[in-house]
Amino acid sequence: MTVWGADAVEAARGELRIAPGDLVTPLARERAADLGVEIVPDRADSRPRPAAPAAKKFNGAERTGASQPDPSPVPGQAVSGALYRRGAPAPRGRAAAAGAAGAAGSGGRVMVVGAGHVGMITAARLADADVFEEIVLVDVVEGLAAGIALDLAHTAGLAGFRTRVTGAVTVEEAGPADYAVITAGRARQPGMSRSDLASTNASIVGDIAARVAAAAPDAVLVVVTNPLDEMTHHAWQASGWPAGRVIGMAGVLDTARFRALAAQAAGLAPGQVQAVALGSHGDEMVIPLSQATAAGRPLTEVLGEAAVTAVVNRARDSGAEVVSLLRQGSAFLAPGASAARMVLAMAAGDGQTLPATVLADGSYGIEGVYLGLPARLGRGGVLQIVELALAPGELADLRRAADRIRERLGVLAGPA
Repeated sequence: MTVWGADAVEAARGELRIAPGDLVTPLARERAADLGVEIVPDRADSRPRPAAPAAKKFNGAERTGASQPDPSPVPGQAVSGALYRRGAPAPRGRAAAAGAAGAAGSGGRVMVVGAGHVGMITAARLADADVFEEIVLVDVVEGLAAGIALDLAHTAGLAGFRTRVTGAVTVEEAGPADYAVITAGRARQPGMSRSDLASTNASIVGDIAARVAAAAPDAVLVVVTNPLDEMTHHAWQASGWPAGRVIGMAGVLDTARFRALAAQAAGLAPGQVQAVALGSHGDEMVIPLSQATAAGRPLTEVLGEAAVTAVVNRARDSGAEVVSLLRQGSAFLAPGASAARMVLAMAAGDGQTLPATVLADGSYGIEGVYLGLPARLGRGGVLQIVELALAPGELADLRRAADRIRERLGVLAGPA
């Protein structure tokens, strides 16, 4: 008997043939649905089956070159809110969770700082995945985190998860964690740009990052607070940690928005649209159309250039569109689900590639600034930045985005 996992699905070319008695994991079936891979029972078992991708070694100098085909999942693929289907058995504890999440294993605790809407959705999606031993919500408002945690814990009677959900008032009370997600900060109001938030949220994020570094010294920090590129850079500096352990969430969110909008325009399922959002989480967001396909065809052929441009613009302005419709507050469902998606990808420990806000290491001719790039993620954060074969104009746009973020960081830092 063979147990087929998601890696086998991702290595398949349209079809995965299984023998009688073989088992296919729930995650593998979900990936197959997203990627359009057909799982075919092969009673004769006469055709060769794809081998699972071999584990890759990584050192700090290694990068995936644009000229070399990358066998890992394309960054735009299958942005799913959970790695495990609800109701699937999930063992508890660190050692057991390691087996559930993959060979590298899952951490035991996640701290979510900020019990507002984004933090609440992040915690809910993480609890629903039933991978972690405990989710701790943290908020300075007395009783808020504890109340939301209790309400969320009650949903275990419906969803069947066994993850504990608790609340705390301070990071220090929450204690050590494997992952810490910062959602705290002032929300954007109508007419307010992400940059308008910078000064106020920098003081909040910087303080939290420094305290997380002291209370949870082995954690990976995921920043969700806007303006995200600048706040991630600021959190990295405040924490004093290696850059690979401080990551921003926005690429997953921007990619999900674009795929959803493009699929709607094309009359397709989101899983049939492959794309990736890079650059800034804001005006300098870059959607490389050389990487965008719909049902296996270039997206520009399916929709036409004018329609694709409209989708790109709407995806870039989606946050502001939600703010204008809500009138109070900002988007929280997709951002919260995206933050959870990133944490779950790292906990799986299988080197998934996702677009993330990371410190550029010279890839794409960019260095020393946080911006959205495709990154291979592991349990300890960023393993590797992946270089895609971008068109010259797309590469120029990405470099311009880096320059603009660097300018804003200079303003945020103030005069020396």
